[in-house]
Amino acid sequence: MLCLDNLLTGNVANIEHLAGRDTFRFIKHDVTQYIYLPGRVDFIFHFASPASPVDYLEYPIQTLKVGALGTHKALGLARSKGAVFVLASTSEVYGDPQVHPQPESYWGNVNPIGPRGVYDEAKRFAEALTMAYHRYHGVSTRIVRIFNTYGPRMRPDDGRVVPTFIVQALRGEPLTVFGDGSQTRSFCYVTDLIEGIFALAQSDEFDPVNIGNPKEMTVLEFAQEIRRLCGGDSEIVHKPLPVDDPKVRQPNIEKARKKLHWEPRTPLEEGLKKSIEYFRALLESGWGSPGMGQRGFKMSL
Repeated sequence: MLCLDNLLTGNVANIEHLAGRDTFRFIKHDVTQYIYLPGRVDFIFHFASPASPVDYLEYPIQTLKVGALGTHKALGLARSKGAVFVLASTSEVYGDPQVHPQPESYWGNVNPIGPRGVYDEAKRFAEALTMAYHRYHGVSTRIVRIFNTYGPRMRPDDGRVVPTFIVQALRGEPLTVFGDGSQTRSFCYVTDLIEGIFALAQSDEFDPVNIGNPKEMTVLEFAQEIRRLCGGDSEIVHKPLPVDDPKVRQPNIEKARKKLHWEPRTPLEEGLKKSIEYFRALLESGWGSPGMGQRGFKMSL
């Protein structure tokens, strides 16, 4: 297995447990640049992209480039190697949806010139380019539309709701809910997501497939659940809703059930407890204190 990453928003601490294995190799590389790999390549998983609003608003040009140029370079490699190409797309292609829950047949409601458009349209373009390579060049392609995913190794300060609420609750700080908290999200534990992605990769389904957990809840309910599981008494404070923030988000996973025989198995409470344990250990290790390196992590290459 070969991993390419320029570490714009990632961290090598997440793969330290793989160091020294003969079956794993890491190369620091920007996938928007030409990719050359000798030898046989069976699968290419193109998952490169800032994925949280904090990151893609900080790196809007890089986000657009990795969705366009990065996808083009990765597809070119897949074509030359005869490899299966798996694109990590996103539920954000549906924008602020007018169809609920969201099936793969829904074309979405995206503001292309809004601040979130750099991520939404990068992924929509990546899907279009992937399908063009499939139809014109005959590349074996897969597209997974990932819904809200959570679990250990998320960056505590990446701005997404799971790490934000957990870190705030563990520190006894107020939990910041945007808007009145009535907007909904559907959370899928990372191991369930990975199983779904591998099932898709091994299938012959080239059209997009939703992978996520259809269990929907409001952001306010989620904040209350995090507070309960963390055992604190943090107050909940409200802040203005960000521009173009989706009001609802829930995957229709009937296609994944029928085509891949997949559905999520991890109960929310179980997945959150594992996530809380990870973030608690990270905080106890001194995350965020002076000397911890870029974005609060110990960095090494």
